[in-house]
Amino acid sequence: MPIDERTEMTWRKSSYSNANGCLEVSLSVSSVVVRDAKALSSGNLALGSQAWRAFLITVAST
Repeated sequence: MPIDERTEMTWRKSSYSNANGCLEVSLSVSSVVVRDAKALSSGNLALGSQAWRAFLITVAST
């Protein structure tokens, strides 16, 4: 099922969001789904657990 068709997703705003951007994440059964809350029409990005872990490590090291 495409991510856009999932109706029961709970979105959480990143604590790093500011006036210039707003990252939101939601957990699904098999992935972490990410979206730009200021550009919802641009869609969502689903990341598997390994990709999400790599993203967090990269962000934390910058």
